[in-house]
Amino acid sequence: MSKGRKPRKSEAPQSSGSPAWMTTFSDMVTLLLTFFILLYSMSNLDAQKFQQIANSLQSVLSGSSGSTIIEMPGPNSEIPLEENAHEEEEDELDPTISENTLKMYEQVKDYVSSEGLQAEVTVNLNKSGVFVNIREAILFESGEAVIKDSGRNLLSDLEGLFLSFENEIVVEGHTDNVPHRSNKYDTNWELSAGRALAVVRYLSEEKRIPGERLSAIGYGEYRPIVSNDTDANRALNRRVNLLIIMDEGEE
Repeated sequence: MSKGRKPRKSEAPQSSGSPAWMTTFSDMVTLLLTFFILLYSMSNLDAQKFQQIANSLQSVLSGSSGSTIIEMPGPNSEIPLEENAHEEEEDELDPTISENTLKMYEQVKDYVSSEGLQAEVTVNLNKSGVFVNIREAILFESGEAVIKDSGRNLLSDLEGLFLSFENEIVVEGHTDNVPHRSNKYDTNWELSAGRALAVVRYLSEEKRIPGERLSAIGYGEYRPIVSNDTDANRALNRRVNLLIIMDEGEE
């Protein structure tokens, strides 16, 4: 009598789902995606760079080069490109600035460019007129109001500009907020006024600018263009401005 065959042990059913590590990996990818979307919603992006990042992320997650998993802004999106945003800021002008002031501004800029003075002079404007801005280091030694040779040369280069029109010119002296005291100047008020007067006297006495067109103002530390929180900013605030006055009654 033959022995009966032993029944086979039932095999454990094989799981048809994803391995356990895949769940953890999926959670991590979801969190990363949420993080990137959060960054996207909080910032102004360069659309072209963001498109490249989205394409790369899509390729990594899907292994293909299909469409991106993040919807990109269309042509009517309100997210500005970085370059365009800067251009719009530069193009924005005070609507109260007159046409005559704008013409004078272009004339001064063209003169500065043609004379190669861009490294020494900056030009800006407001409704009062056009400003020719000169850093302190070009005109004066620290704490002094005697014009240096470099400053005299620069003012000589600007003489042709000032003779090309008959507008009044107000020379403004500015300092930083570091307290100043010397035998000549007790405060920044006196120092800034002394520097403005030195420029006025040089233009009227040694150059051909009529004295009746010139005046001087010392503002001390009280008209900064940037905060006085660093050495670089304080250097920007130490300056002399030559304001070309625009008479609005001429229009």
